[in-house]
Amino acid sequence: MTKRALKRMAREGEFNSAQFEEESKVRRLPVDRSWSPLRAQGPEAEREQGYMKTIKAKSEGQTALIQAIDAKNLVLALGPAGTGKTYLAIAKAVEALEAGRVGRIVLSRPAVEAGESIGFLPGEMEDKLAPYLRPLYDALSDRLSMKRVRALMAEGLIEIAPVGFMRGRTLNNAFVVIDEAQNCTYVQLKMLLTRLGWHSTMVITGDPNQSDLLPGVSGLGDVANRLEALNDVSVVRLKDVDIVRHPLVASMLGVL
Repeated sequence: MTKRALKRMAREGEFNSAQFEEESKVRRLPVDRSWSPLRAQGPEAEREQGYMKTIKAKSEGQTALIQAIDAKNLVLALGPAGTGKTYLAIAKAVEALEAGRVGRIVLSRPAVEAGESIGFLPGEMEDKLAPYLRPLYDALSDRLSMKRVRALMAEGLIEIAPVGFMRGRTLNNAFVVIDEAQNCTYVQLKMLLTRLGWHSTMVITGDPNQSDLLPGVSGLGDVANRLEALNDVSVVRLKDVDIVRHPLVASMLGVL
């Protein structure tokens, strides 16, 4: 601390300069300050800081997606990157779990590399799948603290699994989110759709134009076109105007 700062603090009465001994070569910093970051003052002192933030739609497409999730048991959200498909789906899942409307959250994602193979991954099964499921952890940690996420996962209230492990299951009283569904084949999506059980909601997100599979292998577009004719299924098609990332993202997607 500079001499000028000490003189200013002494002039403003923030600390007593008599506490320093002239003979001592070791001087302690003043501790009786008028403000401390550990001691909140004013109306913010009573405010509880939490991770559960109120989500608000930033476009008409996002509004339609939120309304569809609230009204339908099966929702397909299709659109380009940056439209908030995964984030809104996981946010609604956390909201339903915290409100007690569902008993657990099941998040699934195909373990497909984005155009290149990362080779052999050491460790247990969870370690091998961690790079593929990382985007789901990021979305969860934005809605809940990581300590809370780990506790819910330990209790089995949040489950994250690859698509390959979903066959044969019946998901009752659950909020199911299938992310990056453009990397699923028609057969895989048919298998996932038939996992829907009683008192459950399923949201399938993806961008048919950004599949990492071979051309013609992705089944998301075909499945969405077939299910769009059903009254009990909602297919929300987000557009470039719904992108909430950097404005350059929408501009680039418009020309690429």
